[in-house]
Amino acid sequence: MIPRVFRSFRRALVEVALLALCSALLSTAAAQTPPPDRCATASGEFDFWIGDWTVRWTGPDQRELEGRNRVRRALDGCAIMEEFDGTPGSPLKGISVSVYDPKRKVWKQTCVDNQASYLDFEGGFADGRMVLARSTEVNGKPVRQRMIFHGITRDAFTWDWQRSRDDGKSWETTWQLRYTRAR
Repeated sequence: MIPRVFRSFRRALVEVALLALCSALLSTAAAQTPPPDRCATASGEFDFWIGDWTVRWTGPDQRELEGRNRVRRALDGCAIMEEFDGTPGSPLKGISVSVYDPKRKVWKQTCVDNQASYLDFEGGFADGRMVLARSTEVNGKPVRQRMIFHGITRDAFTWDWQRSRDDGKSWETTWQLRYTRAR
């Protein structure tokens, strides 16, 4: 016969062992559960842009010009990286990085190119359009600039570059790019 103190001790050991096992199983499950997507708040809003694109536009001489654009997720899915190559239609080449700011609930985009341009835009997606805008100066005068992605389908959209010299009361399209998904 096992004395009562040993039975209590054995029961306590079994309970500790079970607690340790449960703790180990929970820790393993937590380690295998993917962390929450910290970029999920608005990550789908720019998904239409991801892919390889043929880009067409009308040049100053009214000729149809063509370039390419490659857009990918980057930095663990928290950014969208664009690589634009205007050739053969234009010597313009550039890159942009877009991220969503969940605190302010806006998209931010920074663009640089081989013309030494640096552009910074903010905006968002509403009514089926992505609109990113900024304020700047051109020849010492205030100008608003914006990009509007619209007519968005799975395999095509239009991207208008616009400017306003009257603080947004009226807008002029300075460059319209027609995107089709590259095959």
